Amino acid sequence: MKELSIEDLEINPYTVFGKDWMALTAGEESLGFNTMTISWGHIGSIWDSKSRSNLPTIISYVRPSRYTKEFMDSQEYFTLSHFPEEYHKALSYLGSHSGRDSDKVKGVGLTPIFSDNTTYFAEADLVFICKKLYTQELTEEGFVDKSIVSRVYPKKDFHTMYVGEIVKILMAE
Repeated sequence: MKELSIEDLEINPYTVFGKDWMALTAGEESLGFNTMTISWGHIGSIWDSKSRSNLPTIISYVRPSRYTKEFMDSQEYFTLSHFPEEYHKALSYLGSHSGRDSDKVKGVGLTPIFSDNTTYFAEADLVFICKKLYTQELTEEGFVDKSIVSRVYPKKDFHTMYVGEIVKILMAE
């Protein structure tokens, strides 16, 4: 994989999240890791930094019941891995099975790469390595459109939002 600058990134955020899906992964080799499929997220910029006018960021959302949340909460870094279309079935499995119960990554034939204080996958065609900057639990009071709560959160199991600085982007050669 080759490193790509944020300025050279050309993707459709709606497509990579909503249509293609991505694998959200946190943890590393010595402590373990877990991954889950996500179809919600945002790519953009916020806050200034010493070296840039705005930080490139990704926002991801994780429900409290997900095993990956334990790793997201305890680790400083996380990744988002995008895969070619032929991995859609594997992503479906990763999103519907828990890593608490089995080694689901091995089960779908993905190869973890441990680098940059986190984990991503050799089969990915695009990887975002992110440093966690901010977390916040979504709350019922925050919803202006209350129909979202009854439709998406009937169990009141609101997602936690994670804002991560994109520190590295890797693209398959």
